[in-house]
Amino acid sequence: MDWLPNFSIPDSAFSLIISTAILVFAIAVVRGLTARYIRHNVAAAELRRKWLVNSRNGLLLLLLLGLVLIWGNELRTLALSIVAIAIAFVVATKELILCLTGSLLKSGSSAFSLGDRIQVKDFRGDVIDHSLLATTILEVGPGNSMHQRTGRKIVLPNALFVSEPIVNESFTEKYGFHILSIPFKREDDWNAARQALIEAAERHCAPFINEVRMHMSRVSELRGLGLPPVEPRVTIHAPNATEVQLVVRLPVPAGQRSTVEQAILDEVLSGKDYSAAGKP
Repeated sequence: MDWLPNFSIPDSAFSLIISTAILVFAIAVVRGLTARYIRHNVAAAELRRKWLVNSRNGLLLLLLLGLVLIWGNELRTLALSIVAIAIAFVVATKELILCLTGSLLKSGSSAFSLGDRIQVKDFRGDVIDHSLLATTILEVGPGNSMHQRTGRKIVLPNALFVSEPIVNESFTEKYGFHILSIPFKREDDWNAARQALIEAAERHCAPFINEVRMHMSRVSELRGLGLPPVEPRVTIHAPNATEVQLVVRLPVPAGQRSTVEQAILDEVLSGKDYSAAGKP
């Protein structure tokens, strides 16, 4: 108790405490007199109870209003301090708040689930874990056209999902479409390569083409989308005046993209010359 003799109350706070005590005492006296008057002068029980309740609530409201008037400056100062503390807290924990927000956005939009292959900015891979703060993927690449795991684990903060779009390559789940592009010069025999690609794609996709068609039909009904054609196709793209690209779209199982792609390319390109020199 050594600190007790040194304890003192500022004059401003002392006057506020005195004013508060006077206000509370006055309200208590008025409430007691009012209740006594109502009990002695109102005969009906229902009306008496109504007046007692109304007078009590009115005096309580008057007490709160008086306290606000008395302590207004102090309450304003306290509010400013709380706001300053809240702003400092938000600035200090901004990244954590963004991670929590990204987690809510991810869950609310059902953007992806465990096992899906996603891409966020330059990061692409299979989701193996996700929590409130981060999502873990096994990297797939290199680049956006490859489907081999690099053996690297990437931990993505969920804050990325707030500002960056999420590409889900496993939207159709068990089966999907795979795109590969093969460049040729304009003078090459790209028409023969196109025919060879169509034949090889049809042959390698034949074992599961009916399963893909049924799966895409179910997905279309579930999502309310039109049924896309699932047969392999090769389209021609001319990015500039000297180049032709053959864009191949393949219906494949989710885990066999790279296998089917390599089998088709090996069959079409190995030992065959589509250059201008070998063109008939």
